Formats: sequence, structure tokens, C-alpha cells
Amino acid sequence: MTGRLIFVLMLAFANAMLATSPSFAAEGDPVAGKAVFQRTCENCHAVVIGLNKVGPSLWNVVERKPATVPDFAYSDAMKANKQPWTVTALDTYLADPRGDVHGVKMFFKGLPNATDRANVIAYLQTLK
Repeated sequence: MTGRLIFVLMLAFANAMLATSPSFAAEGDPVAGKAVFQRTCENCHAVVIGLNKVGPSLWNVVERKPATVPDFAYSDAMKANKQPWTVTALDTYLADPRGDVHGVKMFFKGLPNATDRANVIAYLQTLK
């Protein structure tokens, strides 16, 4: 193989790895994410301070510690979850909430589409 061909193959591999990595979620589209959120999440979660629905308010959720919204009755499983809601943690959780944190009350099966998750996370990052 020539040096140029090896370089092109390495570049293609690196791009493929970036596109599938959890940190890719930070590259989502917040406008598209708001639309997904409104279709999928808004029935149970508010995006304003102090308004809890079936689920807690998601205002300022990115980098927040789990189970810290006042006046919300969290499951013991969520109370035991100490990992902050980083982009990576949110991506993993939104893919399969009950598989990620066993014993949570949330019955949502998750967002299997990585682009939808990236977009929702990008939208959640705007809620500050």
C-alpha cells in the first residue's frame, strides 16, 4: 500500500470512530432535539425550574447530579446513582434507561437512534 492510501484509510477509520463515540452526542442539533423532546419526553418532563411532572424537571440537567431536583420522589436506584449527567452519561441513559440504571421508575424504553439522542442532548444543553 502507498502512504497516501494508508493515510486515507486511517482518516476514514478515525471519522467512523468519532461518529459512533458517545462524545459525538455533543454535536447534535438543538432545534431538531427540541422537536424530538416535544414528541417523546415533554409529556413526562418539564424544561422549566420548579415544575415536576411524572418525571423531574430537566432544566439545567446537563452536568447536574442525579436525584437532586427538589420536591421530586426519586427511586432508590436513581438516588444511588452518583454519576453526573454528562453528555456521555445522558447518551447511555437515553439509549436504555432501565438497562442503564436498574430499578428506575421511568418506563420509557429509550431512544435507540443515536442522532435523536445527540439532538435531544444538544437541546438539553441549551436549558440553562
